[in-house]
Amino acid sequence: MARRRWYGRDMGLSVRMFIVMLLLAALYLAFILVLDALHVPIGTLVVIVGLMLVVQYYYADHLVLLATGARVVSPREAPELHQIVDRLCQMADLPKPTVAIIPTDMPNAFATGRNPQHSVVAVTEGLLRRLDRDEVEAVLGHELSHVKNRDMAVITFASFFATVASVIVQQFFWFGFAMEGRRRENENAAVLVWLVSVLVWAISYLLIRALSRYRELAADRGSAFITGRPSVLASALIKISQAMQRIPDRDLRQAEALSAFFIIPALRRDSLMALLSTHPPLRVRLEQLERLEQEMER
Repeated sequence: MARRRWYGRDMGLSVRMFIVMLLLAALYLAFILVLDALHVPIGTLVVIVGLMLVVQYYYADHLVLLATGARVVSPREAPELHQIVDRLCQMADLPKPTVAIIPTDMPNAFATGRNPQHSVVAVTEGLLRRLDRDEVEAVLGHELSHVKNRDMAVITFASFFATVASVIVQQFFWFGFAMEGRRRENENAAVLVWLVSVLVWAISYLLIRALSRYRELAADRGSAFITGRPSVLASALIKISQAMQRIPDRDLRQAEALSAFFIIPALRRDSLMALLSTHPPLRVRLEQLERLEQEMER
């Protein structure tokens, strides 16, 4: 089976992702310089956070499968699903990931894993019931694009010092006493470190959210080029989004912590997190897919 021709990069999207990464690098460098100037004993904290992220990086696929209740399925158990994944992997020049099904009526899908050789794609029973084969293929094309782009690794590394800042903010009182001595200037320094950490965490939170939204758009673009049918992914996104609006808030609340992994976030309508979603608005995604459809018809 012939591989799909990969169209030119979206330079605007690539530039925006580069700018966000540059801003994160500058923010983290400034953070390190401030901590160093205040003589903060940060070595132990960095090691702890580093170990946390290493565990997340190497075991994210197992942890997410466990959290979602996903069940790994064999080709005999889900032949059509495996056929779709086999076909897409051949077209995208990817090794085949582990395939799983999530026992929930909520229509959604996700991919995770530290690299293409250690990856998982999962779809819910609700998605398989609501979408036709072509739409399932388009959704899986989106997820495999995340794998191809190594998005799990990118977001993990991008969030390293944001996690350091978050730990300092959460453990302020312990951190204040950990600084040398109990003199007034050291107490003031501890407060300053806390304030700087709050600022770094808040700015990096917004930047990482922006980076995640851009990478979702890149995965939509990847699906369009792998399958050659942007309009089919658009149809799938509309169906999933409409169905998600009818899912009970209780079920959405249970899945909300894993929204960043899903193709459509599992957010309640009244959730403040919807304002700071890891995904771009559906309208923006559909507009991009419409432009791609026109581009590919030329």
